[in-house]
Amino acid sequence: MNPIRMRTVRAITVAIAAGSLALTGCSDSGKDSGKDDSKSKEDAKAQSKPVAYGDAQASNGPAEAVAGAKTGGTINVYQQSDLSHMDPGQIYVSDAGQFANLIHRGLTNFQEDEKGNLTVVGDIATDSGKSSEGGKTWTYTLKDDIKDEDGNVITSKDVRHTIERQYSKVIFDGPTYVQTWLSGSDYRKALPDGPYKGKHLPDSVLETPDDKTVVFHFKNAQPDLPQALAMAGYAIVPEKQDTKEKYDKAPASLGPYKIAEYKAGKSLKLVKNDQWDEKTDSVRHQYVDGYNFTNTIDQASQTKRLIADKGEAKNAIQFTDSVDPAQLSTVIGNADAKKRTIQGYQVYVWALSFNLDSAKMKDKKIRDAITYAIPNQSMVQADGGRYGGEVAGGLLAPTLPGFDPKYDPFGKLKKPNGDPAKAKELLKEAGFKQGTKLSYAYSNTPRGQAQMVIIKDALNKLGFDVQAKEIDRATFYEQVGKLKNPYDLYMTGWGQDWPSPSTVITPVYDGDLVADGAPNYSHIDDPKVNALIKKAVTEEPEQAAKTWEEAHHRIVEDTNPSAPVYYSKQMQLYGSNIGGARFSTESSYIDINDLFLKQP
Repeated sequence: MNPIRMRTVRAITVAIAAGSLALTGCSDSGKDSGKDDSKSKEDAKAQSKPVAYGDAQASNGPAEAVAGAKTGGTINVYQQSDLSHMDPGQIYVSDAGQFANLIHRGLTNFQEDEKGNLTVVGDIATDSGKSSEGGKTWTYTLKDDIKDEDGNVITSKDVRHTIERQYSKVIFDGPTYVQTWLSGSDYRKALPDGPYKGKHLPDSVLETPDDKTVVFHFKNAQPDLPQALAMAGYAIVPEKQDTKEKYDKAPASLGPYKIAEYKAGKSLKLVKNDQWDEKTDSVRHQYVDGYNFTNTIDQASQTKRLIADKGEAKNAIQFTDSVDPAQLSTVIGNADAKKRTIQGYQVYVWALSFNLDSAKMKDKKIRDAITYAIPNQSMVQADGGRYGGEVAGGLLAPTLPGFDPKYDPFGKLKKPNGDPAKAKELLKEAGFKQGTKLSYAYSNTPRGQAQMVIIKDALNKLGFDVQAKEIDRATFYEQVGKLKNPYDLYMTGWGQDWPSPSTVITPVYDGDLVADGAPNYSHIDDPKVNALIKKAVTEEPEQAAKTWEEAHHRIVEDTNPSAPVYYSKQMQLYGSNIGGARFSTESSYIDINDLFLKQP
């Protein structure tokens, strides 16, 4: 997921500050107890358990009741900026992914128990899917009485429409797994106009023999299909409701809530969708009457309001933003505030992506020099210290099965604040010219601005002249996702879409997926990496794990398209009247499905 990508993730803006601001996480008047109860790699390992596939019984609604839950009232949602997207096909960033569970539904979804164990269940389908032909064919049967917010019954034609519209240029910012599996890396050529001019994929690829049945036919076995279809990017867009580009501002709901009012850049109001039936849904609840999003509250203000816990803040949550690093010690030292936090190890790795199409980034010695120079620990410290993250050695998160905690080719564990001497040595070997200008793109949030300062400071000390270019948060990934973007460097975050290295290495580092809107932000196209990816996806899990590891080492050590910076942790605040708050293994944020108000 991106950014984060959701996860990805997903992706999300990083909170980083300059060396001079490195201790801002402990700079206010609050007192940290000194007790280290931040999440560890053991917690991350516990979050990396295999995902189970649920049968029809597990997919039946209603969802298991949350202890003590009451109905009624409205939850206030604090956001720094607008949602990146609301059209399911465009959703591949964490804020929109979190939002999707409130209004969208797909063929499958992730069901999470109290311990964070995940099961893929049927969402609008009766189960997680039935495979045949060794996993090359997957069949889904739709549940009865699934309707959109206007009462239109959802049929297999709507599922086909959902998949086929992702082949069109209308969709440019969502996941590409299913399209690629069905039609190859140049999938758009198979249906360039999507379904909008009356053409469809052949039945040999996507079949809808009746209104209740959908059959996917793949050339290769795709055992992860149920998990891919659980992504928000594959949620259903009813054919009758599709308004193409306009759908991103006014999507039709299949979930427990629907949009009542949307003011771009300012606010969003959700109310109950009376066409949603809890008997068909084993994941979501409809405890509250609605959600009021305010998309103009910065991270610092969110934190202050929630610490104070007065008035409307009692009914409020942080959605995908985290505790402001500058106020984290206040939260940790305040017993009342601390008990109103959720914590967890996120699936995201933050990396400084090099635009390999830039002439200034062509020389690997230059990229390696920058990687050595990054003061990783200062960046972690500025994002909440031990509560915000941990120095990264590679590009795969500790939440992935088989994570190697000792992998550290750039020596960041021994020198967590970088090795400027090594960096200068490499620059000298590369024939570096002092004063070389570098264009660094950053998100216009407090986090992105602080991040810019620390990167600029570190690289200017090497002799670069860093030109900082500000981008609006809501369009950051869209801008850096363009093939012909004008930037040399940009910080990106990526998290697994499900517990497999394939969901990191394939979308972000596969040269066959270099395209506008794709998350291969560095534009890496390494033949050996591409070959290893093709090999891994055809192998049994045990052998595939070794191949993915080889691909990871090749990327980090031999190509270095993105410098690993840190593994992300999460701490979020919520008001005292919020019930059911818990950390979600699946989303890496507060579990949006179980919330209620203690006093409606």
